[in-house]
Amino acid sequence: MKIFNTATRKKEKLIPLVPGEVKIYSCGPTVYNYFHIGNSRPFIIFDILRRYLEYRGNKVTFVQNFTDVDDKIIKRAKEEGVSEKEIADKYIEEYFKDTEALGIKRADYHPRVTEHIPEIIQLIRRIEENGLTYTVEGNVYFDTSKFSDYGKLSKQNLEELEAGARVDLEEGKRNPMDFVLWKRQKEGEPAWESPWGLGRPGWHIECSAMSMKYLGETIDIHSGGQDLIFPHHENEVAQSEGATGKPFSRYWMHNGFININNEKMSKSLGNFFTVRDISKLYDLEVVRLFMIS
Repeated sequence: MKIFNTATRKKEKLIPLVPGEVKIYSCGPTVYNYFHIGNSRPFIIFDILRRYLEYRGNKVTFVQNFTDVDDKIIKRAKEEGVSEKEIADKYIEEYFKDTEALGIKRADYHPRVTEHIPEIIQLIRRIEENGLTYTVEGNVYFDTSKFSDYGKLSKQNLEELEAGARVDLEEGKRNPMDFVLWKRQKEGEPAWESPWGLGRPGWHIECSAMSMKYLGETIDIHSGGQDLIFPHHENEVAQSEGATGKPFSRYWMHNGFININNEKMSKSLGNFFTVRDISKLYDLEVVRLFMIS
């Protein structure tokens, strides 16, 4: 079997690390709302990949996370006057209803960020010990200038990225490409004890920590939507390989977007249809077939 590997921009023969066993980590949802039909594309695509590999006799271990602590979840909890956990629990339950209707198998592991804080802290400590971080008032940043391979997945030049960075340089951040591994607590936000004070994980570190816990330090396939190539997956490569000195994932697979009038379907643009709404009009097996055509 050949797959297109984003890391090399080529179709390559899939050769698992252990013959007959395939370890896959697929980025899951941030659980603050029902997911839309664009969000469902990676869930369906990588479910099909997994099923095909199993059909061909491989033992597949499939991990898909839930991001259950995030600015959007905190905002939603405040609006509804409930806890962040109640929001996350509700939309994880709704996620399973919709994925079941789409014929998507549950992952072998569905880890949640809030249940893996010790592993996340431990991984940040490893990166710190390797001299790749700096701390400013309780915020721990990854120093991209100290990781020579930064940009290798997205094939982006660091100098060009810095020149074109449209982000305001956060206070204390040395350069625009550096990213936060641990965020200090802001008033009213959930937080955990850490060596750097009360805070919570940055977005990128969670996937590296949970992937390593369930699949080991090098995996076969890491997958997600193409919007995750940069910065999310690029940062995962940097922090994982910065911690272990080993390749993080041997193959990277990314699905394309669903476009509406030539624009990516997204909640921020408001041009989306939830799977829940579509299920009132169509059998979701039809949606699944449409998606893979």
